[in-house]
Formats: sequence, structure tokens, C-alpha cells
Amino acid sequence: MSEEALPEADAEPGLPHPRHVHSLFGHEQAETAAAAAIRSGRMHHAWMITGPKGVGKATLAWRMARRVLGVAADPSAPLAAKSDDPVNRRMEALSHPDLLLVRRPYDEQRKRLKGEITIDEARRIPAFFSRRAAEGGWRVAIIDSADEMNRNAANGLLKSLEEPPERGLLLLVVTTPGRLPTTVRSRCRRLDLRPVAIDACADWLRNVHGVDRDDAGVLAALAKGAPGRALAFGVSGLAGLQRELVAALGSSGRADPGKVESLIGKATGTDSQQTRAVLFDMMAGEAAARARHAASAGNAVAAGEWADASRRVTSLAREAETLYLDPRQSLLAAFTVLDGAARQTVS
Repeated sequence: MSEEALPEADAEPGLPHPRHVHSLFGHEQAETAAAAAIRSGRMHHAWMITGPKGVGKATLAWRMARRVLGVAADPSAPLAAKSDDPVNRRMEALSHPDLLLVRRPYDEQRKRLKGEITIDEARRIPAFFSRRAAEGGWRVAIIDSADEMNRNAANGLLKSLEEPPERGLLLLVVTTPGRLPTTVRSRCRRLDLRPVAIDACADWLRNVHGVDRDDAGVLAALAKGAPGRALAFGVSGLAGLQRELVAALGSSGRADPGKVESLIGKATGTDSQQTRAVLFDMMAGEAAARARHAASAGNAVAAGEWADASRRVTSLAREAETLYLDPRQSLLAAFTVLDGAARQTVS
């Protein structure tokens, strides 16, 4: 199986990889700051681009990489670049000698992506920066997502952070900064990307991508204003999944067995990894929403139960992916957690 045929850990199913995306929505301030740093000639050697999943972190990282590696600029935005430039074409083909992409590798034995970035992957970074730039300019390494590095991999990154290579740029795409050691975080300049307003995200889905008005509102709210995540949900047909989850839990949060079975069936079939991940996210989000509602009503006990349920579902989702647990059993366990929280709040 060729590398191109393999699934890419840093791409959403059904959507182009960020290296092929040439528009960035909603982050003008962050883009302007990055462009100013590049123009100044005094750019920090390591940047940590943070924000929720699907907000545009990787898209911004690739825009920065294009500018540093010399892709011809496009005047439409501070870091816009011409997609037909020969340098960009080599970057998109991952054949540029001064560009390194580090991400979760494919596990040939299990025939699936590994759950974390390993030390072997991290060791490619100092080796890459130890070489002279093949084209006499900058070298750029992108880690997507850096918070998926295991502890050994994160420690292996420190050498490149502590001894900055000349004309070397390290871009860390990070969804959960707290999972990275302080020694890594403290050595990076940080760019925080925040979701756009729900209405603005819905308008973008409708006007740019032709999403139905009702679905656009559901998807934007489901993605909490993260444009890329909302679009990924739409491509995967997941607007209806949220409605089904709400119906399965009802107003009390007590899970309906038949509706739960239907949801689990959709999240455990062939090519259902994204649906499963989204369902876990939805369940954690639903519990968090119930916690907020309970807190606003002055019910501290119920708020605590639902907040704890949200954390436990998130933990189950992470364990299911990194430890290769049985998907069906993991989802059943998550629904049991929600059902338990509902029981406690009405007892």
C-alpha cells in the first residue's frame, strides 16, 4: 500500500488535507501577527498554534510554512499564497526537501493509525534540522498534532527547542496544550485561535459551501463555531446524529436502549471511526451542557454529576483510541456513564 493511499492522521475524512487548503476563515488577527513576525526577520524559532479541533490551526501552520519556504504571495490576505506556484506544488506533494511533517504514523500490523506520535517520529525532527537546507533557505517542520506525542516523543523534541537551528522553524499544532510538558510549552511563541460566532460559522457554511440553512445552524452549534469541524460534520452527514442523541437521552438524560443501540450501530460499522469520535464528543458535550444548565438553575449537585460525566466520557474516548479498546463496549460504557449521572440527579 502506497503512502498516498494510507489514511492521514492530520486530515478529516472527506475533506482536503490542510496543505491543500488556501483559505483561512475568521483568524485575521493571528494571521497578521504571524505575517509581521515573518517580515521582521526576527521570527521566533518555535510556534505553538492552539485552539479547538477544526478551528483552522493546521491551515494557518501551512500558510506560515508556504511563506517561509518562498511560495509566491497572493495579495488577498497577509499569508495568502499562489496555489499554482511550483514550490507550493512540491509542498502539497510532500516532496519539498526542506519541509518535514510529523504526525501519528500508520500501524501496518493493525492496519490503522497509531493512537499517538512515537519517539521514532519525534527523532526525525533533530535529524532534519541537523542537515543543511537543500535549497539554501529555511527549513520548516510541522507537528500535527503535537499534543498527540507520548511523553518520550515530547522529551525528544526538547533538543530542537533548546538549541534552535539556524533558519529553522518548528510549528506545533496543538488542540490540548496541557497535555504537553511545561518545558515544551515555555519554549514556544503561542498563537491562540478561537472559534468564530455560531451565526458567522453557519453563514460561512451556507454561503461558501452551500450547506442547507437548517443543517448549517446545527453543524455550527455542534462544532461550537470551529469552521473546519463544522464542515467535516456536514460532509459526514452528522447533523442528524446530534438530533438522534438528544432523542436517545430525552429531557431526563436516561438513555433509551433501542435508540442507543441504533446510535452505536452507526458508530461501529465499516469506516465509522470519525462517526464514533464525533459521537463521543457529542456525548461529552451534551453532559457538559446539562452541567451548565443545572448550575444556572442553582442545582450544584446535578451540575457536579453531569460535569463529572462529561470528563469520564472524554477519558473513555481517549482510552478507546489509544488502547485499541472494543468500540462497542467503549460506547456502551459512555452511555452507562450518562445514564448513571441522570439517575443520580433524579434520585
